[in-house]
Amino acid sequence: MKRHLNSPFLLLIIALISCNPNQEKSATQVENKKPNIIFILADDLGYGDLGVTGQSKIETPNIDRLASQGMLFTDHYTGATVCAPSRSALMTGLHTGHTPVRGNFEVQPEGQYPMPDTLSTIPKMMKRAGYVTGAFGKWGLGFVGTTGDTNNQGFDRFFGYNCQRYAHRYYPEYLWDNNEKMMLRGNDWTNKVTYAPDVIHGESLKFIESNKDKPFFMFVPMVTPHAELAISDTVLLQKYKERFGEEKPYLAPKGHDYGPDIIIPGYQSVAFPRATYAAMVGQLDRQVGEIISKLEELGLTENTIIIFASDNGPHQEGGNDPDFFRSNGGKRGYKRDLYEGGIKTSLIVKWPGKTKEGTQRDYTSAFWDFLPTLAEIVGEKTEGKIDGISFVPILKGESGQKQHDYLYWEFVELGGRQAIRKGDWKAVRLNVKKDRNSPTELYNLKNDPSESMDVASSHPELVKEMGLLFEEAHVPNPVFKLFE
Repeated sequence: MKRHLNSPFLLLIIALISCNPNQEKSATQVENKKPNIIFILADDLGYGDLGVTGQSKIETPNIDRLASQGMLFTDHYTGATVCAPSRSALMTGLHTGHTPVRGNFEVQPEGQYPMPDTLSTIPKMMKRAGYVTGAFGKWGLGFVGTTGDTNNQGFDRFFGYNCQRYAHRYYPEYLWDNNEKMMLRGNDWTNKVTYAPDVIHGESLKFIESNKDKPFFMFVPMVTPHAELAISDTVLLQKYKERFGEEKPYLAPKGHDYGPDIIIPGYQSVAFPRATYAAMVGQLDRQVGEIISKLEELGLTENTIIIFASDNGPHQEGGNDPDFFRSNGGKRGYKRDLYEGGIKTSLIVKWPGKTKEGTQRDYTSAFWDFLPTLAEIVGEKTEGKIDGISFVPILKGESGQKQHDYLYWEFVELGGRQAIRKGDWKAVRLNVKKDRNSPTELYNLKNDPSESMDVASSHPELVKEMGLLFEEAHVPNPVFKLFE
């Protein structure tokens, strides 16, 4: 016997189906839902510190797996060669010739020179797009209550180190939860009980849990593996101690060890510096894995973009030995240099359903590209003139990707330095504070990726062109002066 459309039996079936909370969403519903975005920023992690980029002494299985599931950029540059200006370029979409913070300008007793609150930044843009915003780790762009305060720059929640100097210490007395101090159990600048990166990581996982039902943007500027060398994971440390064997201890200068005379921005002594650095990178990798696992647990994997990068090249402080690990990937220079080793780091982007798994791209990109890229992803327009270019076409595997005419960096410390990348050519100037027309070094990165052969004398016209670009790219800043 046929059942009519309005029969009680059929109506009951329709009601049960429509009320099922676990039924699959349509493709249109999934497509229209804004993706969560997690931006993980390592601190002083070199291009060569990951297994996927050639590291042989340290294991990074979770980050390597992230690269296998997403896209690895092999020609990516940071915003600057030290922390604060690199983050300023990232947040504003402006290179260091234009971005407001161009150096590590310290403010006493705590904090750094504040970024103005008049510019558009990534978190402000994400809030306009309807996102909940959170940052967990190290800030360094303005103390609590200033224009650069995280809450004045678009973050609903910040937890971690506001000040870069304090972030030199992994056992600080306190961390900041927005504008409130959170004291850390047992830490008093003499006793070391609570390892701050563990606490910060725990709060980042809670943020994901608390916002699982709404679009969120989470910025995770980790403090590892920046010096000082310190680790809470004794199992990882023992693993690398056994692997590397006996080491020469690093003995810190007076006042740098924990105690009544501690100097906050110093670095403690460490008995096994190589093993400790390797364990710190390993712990960072494990935490990346735990963020990914949290997304899987909550069913958020397919609608979450994960970005992994580093703020500059590898450091040499606190007993670290970047040459032992080949942390700069065999490139010239380290942190504070404008050679490739100081500003080229790895970039990984996983955008489920958009980036093709396990792909590598040699597209030349930089930190100031993230603001327009994220703007396009979330459907927002950028405000004002910026230096960045969206690389969404590359991420989606589409044609029509715009290219930079050139990339520019300046570093106001160590005598003043400038660098330009234009095509395969790289120009570097040193000591420009004393002589703004100091000699230009010129390298062909295609033929000489290690920047070992200065060919400036053979290309006078190109040197002249680079000189004009140096002048064009630099806009004077009254606080961060490049020239005397």
